[in-house]
Amino acid sequence: MPKLIIPGGSGFLGLQLARHFGAKGWMVYILSRQQKASEGNIHYLHWDGKTLGAWAKEIDGADALVNMAGRTVNCRYNETNKKQILDSRIDSTRILGEAVAQATKKPKVWINSSSATIYQDTRGNLAANNEYDGKVGTDFSMNICKAWEKEFKAAPSDSVRKIALRSAIVIGKEPGGAMEYLINLSKLWLGGTQGSGQQFISWVHLEDFGRIVEFLIEQEHISGVINCAAPNPVTNQTFMKELRNAVGRSWGLPIPKFLLEVGAIFLRTQTELVLKSRKVVSKRLEEEGFQFKYATIQTAFKEICEK
Repeated sequence: MPKLIIPGGSGFLGLQLARHFGAKGWMVYILSRQQKASEGNIHYLHWDGKTLGAWAKEIDGADALVNMAGRTVNCRYNETNKKQILDSRIDSTRILGEAVAQATKKPKVWINSSSATIYQDTRGNLAANNEYDGKVGTDFSMNICKAWEKEFKAAPSDSVRKIALRSAIVIGKEPGGAMEYLINLSKLWLGGTQGSGQQFISWVHLEDFGRIVEFLIEQEHISGVINCAAPNPVTNQTFMKELRNAVGRSWGLPIPKFLLEVGAIFLRTQTELVLKSRKVVSKRLEEEGFQFKYATIQTAFKEICEK
């Protein structure tokens, strides 16, 4: 039975990834600060994300390591939170590097999370950022991603195939994800354009996210940077319009930038998560022949919003 290790896998995305592989007969170990009971062949191991412990022995002999550890960015960007966001990513990647280095039988592949937000704000008719000529910027979020990937690249694991997965927003119907909130807003006629509506949203369906990770594990020649994003990014205006159509609402109350700024304070979040334009595609997945099940936002929303 193949073995997969998912550090930081107890959240929405990690748990769905664990279930994807668990259903295919993999033995999955989630490294988490939370203590949870096993679910079939999905098991939890305690770790703190920065020091070696009993969990490290499971790295030895693992077929794949998919690191998803890192404090959520859905918060106010004050100095305390910014430090925690950075440290949680650097510390976990560094300690995983130590565990991999001491393993007798090292994982065949190590996929480390990154984010499509590493690319500059891209709008209008400008070409989407891809792995070859995407423009990387220098704001807080971009610098976090750059430091994260630098630590991953420096990890002492010469014999291990390494992939930095720059993921777009992952959307799915499962409880706990971003879509649950947006669907409820849209049903209440509040799902209008946010800000100017011209900012792009790069996205990937949850099922395709699991399929991409599986594909990257299977294709033993692939390494380096991979953008995990569907081939058709859309503007916020189109995204919200298609979501309203999917839930049967012809209109939604627009939310101007200044109201988003006020709301972000009360919700303890950051408007960048909504207003930054992320226009990202994957040339490498296209070249490798990966076929998206949900290539358009319409097909994705149809599946997500169906009863």
